[in-house]
Amino acid sequence: MKIISWNVNGLRANVKKGGFDWLINGEIDIFCLQEVKAEAEQLEQGIRNPVGYYSYFDHSKGRKGYSGVAIYSKIKPEKVEFALGKDDLDQEGRFICLFFAAGNLINGLGKTALMTIYFPNGGGSPERLAFKLKYYEHFLNYINKLKENGYQVIFCGDVNTAHAEIDLARPKENAGNTGFLPIERAWIDGVVKAGFTDVFRHFNPELKDKYTYWDMKTFARDRNVGWRLDYFFVSSDVLKHIEKTKILETIMGSDHCPIEIILK
Repeated sequence: MKIISWNVNGLRANVKKGGFDWLINGEIDIFCLQEVKAEAEQLEQGIRNPVGYYSYFDHSKGRKGYSGVAIYSKIKPEKVEFALGKDDLDQEGRFICLFFAAGNLINGLGKTALMTIYFPNGGGSPERLAFKLKYYEHFLNYINKLKENGYQVIFCGDVNTAHAEIDLARPKENAGNTGFLPIERAWIDGVVKAGFTDVFRHFNPELKDKYTYWDMKTFARDRNVGWRLDYFFVSSDVLKHIEKTKILETIMGSDHCPIEIILK
């Protein structure tokens, strides 16, 4: 089973650049999108409801063309949630969770919660950094409760933080910038401590120069001056079912590239 995560930086723009065609034609079982920047009603029928997929969308409630996430799945979930349960955190369209019965995704996998998340960016003001950290805190509480309730957990998306120096091209220059602040990185430490594994780094513990985001204004992708901001994390009971993972840096259509896991 192939699962893709991609911050598309505007789904309608991504469609025009051919990114959505790549997703639909890529034999992908589930693809999870972030920064969709559209409500479902604004999308053409073939994008909103492509043949062979169940599709789910969440959008910003107060600001059009901002944030937004989506999941397209060939397998119908038992239920879907669109909120963490905190009103002040659930207005920007950042979260979808699909719940699958045991064995529905692959044989041997228990009941599973699969999430796409577009975590907040902490830049712009101290208030936005505080919002990001609050979102982080409540999300970790949410997935911990899922584990307590017997769910195997897969979450993916744009975490908006590079975890370690190996995860960005210029760690020293960005030591004081949001996206690489000690307090942001410490949250990822907490996710790992809670029993969730960064799939890419598990399979590639010392692989350098692998990034998922590049600044478009400075043509950073041409020079591979990037950040690894996009992740798959899984609970420990899922890890044995993962055959491989990839960063698909050659796929264009956004300032981020897709990432992939294969379940066996």
